[in-house]
Amino acid sequence: MAEDLNILKGTKAEQYASLIPQIQGLLTGEDNLIANLANISAALKEQFNFWWVGFYWVRNDELVLGPFQGPVACTRIKKGRGVCGGAWSQGKTLVVPDVEKFPGHIACSSASKSEIVVPVYNGSEIVGVLDVDSEQLSMFDETDQFYLEKIVGLIPHN
Repeated sequence: MAEDLNILKGTKAEQYASLIPQIQGLLTGEDNLIANLANISAALKEQFNFWWVGFYWVRNDELVLGPFQGPVACTRIKKGRGVCGGAWSQGKTLVVPDVEKFPGHIACSSASKSEIVVPVYNGSEIVGVLDVDSEQLSMFDETDQFYLEKIVGLIPHN
């Protein structure tokens, strides 16, 4: 298991390409979901210095806060509410360039300006979402979507 990240500078795609095998190394041999989600959050925060990175996990009819890196966050989110609940209900990644323009946005932090939320699947079922926030407008694009979807696909489900 790798315990230190090799932080690479370069294009966003190069940074993700360097990070993915390191995340795979962190996950290899570890079957504890919380530990894996915590390490993924930390690796993304370290590499990209995002404002907030973390997971919400489906519990009954809502998303419940899971492992994350950043300031305190909303604890529970209803299906269909905000960007996280929207990604869950729509079953697709949502890229929001300006959260103030997103209908029903939940302002857990006024510092958050843009957001990407990626559903986490176990088979055909959505079991959680990866939520990444930035203090900058229009921070996320199709490159983030492509690689973050690859990263959540690495999560082992037991």
